[in-house]
Amino acid sequence: MKAMVYHRYGPPDVLTCADVPQPTPGDNEVLVRVHAAGVNAGDWHLLRGSPFLVRLMFGLRRPKRPIIGSDVAGQIDAVGSKVTRLKPGDAVFGELSSSGFGAFAEYACAREEALVRKPDNLSFAEAAGVPLAALTALQGLRDVGQIQPGQKVLVNGASGGVGSFAVQLARSLGAEVTGVCSTSKVDMVRALGPDHVIDYTQEDVTRSGRQYDLILDAAAYRPFSDYQRALTPTGTYVLVGGATKRLLQVMIMGAMRSKKGGQQFKTFILQSKLTNLQFIKELVEAGKLKPAIDRCYPLEELPTALRQLEAGQARGKAVIALAHG
Repeated sequence: MKAMVYHRYGPPDVLTCADVPQPTPGDNEVLVRVHAAGVNAGDWHLLRGSPFLVRLMFGLRRPKRPIIGSDVAGQIDAVGSKVTRLKPGDAVFGELSSSGFGAFAEYACAREEALVRKPDNLSFAEAAGVPLAALTALQGLRDVGQIQPGQKVLVNGASGGVGSFAVQLARSLGAEVTGVCSTSKVDMVRALGPDHVIDYTQEDVTRSGRQYDLILDAAAYRPFSDYQRALTPTGTYVLVGGATKRLLQVMIMGAMRSKKGGQQFKTFILQSKLTNLQFIKELVEAGKLKPAIDRCYPLEELPTALRQLEAGQARGKAVIALAHG
């Protein structure tokens, strides 16, 4: 099969398209014929081996697994002997980080628990843009941020993968939502359905005088302490991704500044759960959640897609569409 592989850490140019052996599913795994794969920030972190924690987990001097990619949509080609929920021919989508990645290839193996049947109202390309970003937004808002109906919620980085889902999820969970983005992306964010859109080049949301019960920061381009004045006295700030420096600030200083019964500053590591993916699927089927797809690239143009993402030029999700999809 064809796959995009890398054998040393570095920029997107270290990726090459190569013929590699097709994987064989284990007893609890399925083999997916990949129709499309979503591109995420985590892909270029794995590619570059940065932050250093990535190398400690996935190979100190060189990557242990040559094929990256976590978001996948395709059809089941074969199943292991202990698989009971899925069968050959099923159209599925899911998130492969717990299965060793491998989505940027014609075939990928996945744990049965990593996949659910694809919503009928999404194409394979659209479905591939959903899992990781939507699951991250859901965990950040509901499980960590403990969002409640009627709350005022601010989503910083509303035009990105996680941010675009966070806007829609917060609305579906009954919040009054404000999305923050740059001038060129205002129309795209407005189409997601927030109550308000703020162009950060024209207005500093941390100095506007407005306060929010929950801030989900999917951009992380400024210190979290700047957002203290934009939080209500009992508000919660949740950092999603971002530079290592920002993550460490929230983990260490945020914990120190969080007060019992007062403002909270949090970050988290995604825990992909079958129940959460099923919940996301149901929202998609109900028309309450839809991926904002920026562009589809052929497999060989994965380096280009990663460069665009790393440069912050993507509007929503970039997707790799394979020829047979």
